[in-house]
Amino acid sequence: MFGRRTTNEEPAPELDEDKVGRKGRPTPSRKEAEAARKKRMTPPRTRKEATALKRQRTKEARQRQRAAMDGGGSDQYLPTRDRGPVRGFVRDWVDSHFTAGQFLLPLMFAMFFLTLVNATWARAMSSTLFMTVILVLALDSFRVIRGVKKGLSQRFGADEAKGITMYALLRSWQMRRLRLPKPRVSVGDTI
Repeated sequence: MFGRRTTNEEPAPELDEDKVGRKGRPTPSRKEAEAARKKRMTPPRTRKEATALKRQRTKEARQRQRAAMDGGGSDQYLPTRDRGPVRGFVRDWVDSHFTAGQFLLPLMFAMFFLTLVNATWARAMSSTLFMTVILVLALDSFRVIRGVKKGLSQRFGADEAKGITMYALLRSWQMRRLRLPKPRVSVGDTI
């Protein structure tokens, strides 16, 4: 700026349009940038504008939450009950283990249809199946709770294992395909 100007300056090399990191649009002028900022900052003037703005923000928040539940978005957009590293560990632990509870819904449908059959063998089979499912589910739930609490105390400390029982059980009783947020690990993976 204040130095001597040299006369043998080389022209600046032209930038390739294919370069990675380019934004793909011209930089807005100061006037345009300030107008856009003021537009974002000004409150809506009418009730109709306020409703449209609220609807748009709600839609965007719902889309971010849906993307996070499907496994494609950030964990910060998950519902409050699913946020945090402790809840993520519980989800991963349950998803990496085979649980009897994931067959609970199909077995309940089978028991229901057996009750509709008007035969003695069907009633007996339905009752036996019901008691067996309850027993297996209780034993498997005990295994899941014990395993999750042990893993939590090893990784995060004993204090973090409190209040996590129902979260782990409800996830383990759901069919794997219907679990939300979607499982990040496969059965048999180490966490």
